[in-house]
Amino acid sequence: MAASPLTRAVLEIDEYASTLGWDQPARLFALVDTARLRTQEPGLAAQLGLDDDASQAASSYTPIEQEELPPGTALDKFLGTIAWPQAVVGCALTVERLMLPPSAEGSVPHGMSDKQLAAWVAKHPDRQEVRMTVAVLRDGARESAVRLREKDSPTEVLTGADLVPGLAEALAATFED
Repeated sequence: MAASPLTRAVLEIDEYASTLGWDQPARLFALVDTARLRTQEPGLAAQLGLDDDASQAASSYTPIEQEELPPGTALDKFLGTIAWPQAVVGCALTVERLMLPPSAEGSVPHGMSDKQLAAWVAKHPDRQEVRMTVAVLRDGARESAVRLREKDSPTEVLTGADLVPGLAEALAATFED
């Protein structure tokens, strides 16, 4: 069992995304306080199948998937349009990307556009397909989960607060006034 409520929420979202398979679009989630959700929105809590285990609910977050991201919109531009209501205590995003190991950094050609660089990475023999789930809370707490496609197992998911700092910063910015 994951130690913190935020880690549990990130792993819950990662597990949900894994049931959908690979090659999926990015998915955005609002994180709400589970106990508060049960009190203020009992119908929604029942619809989400939240049990009555008050001890677990006292320190947990319920992820609520948002509408699909608009196709063709750059992720950073889309995140810049989000504003959350006060009831949302955090948010999370799951997204698939190609990554290269640090040893490949020296071989990256200079002067390429983003599109050219993406095509170059896609053809690189050491590329890895990954699914990243990143969550942030209004109070600044962060957590991430990274799953490699080649090691697609719940026991092989890497977690940590600073695994995907750029995406965490972009999500945190959705809470700024």
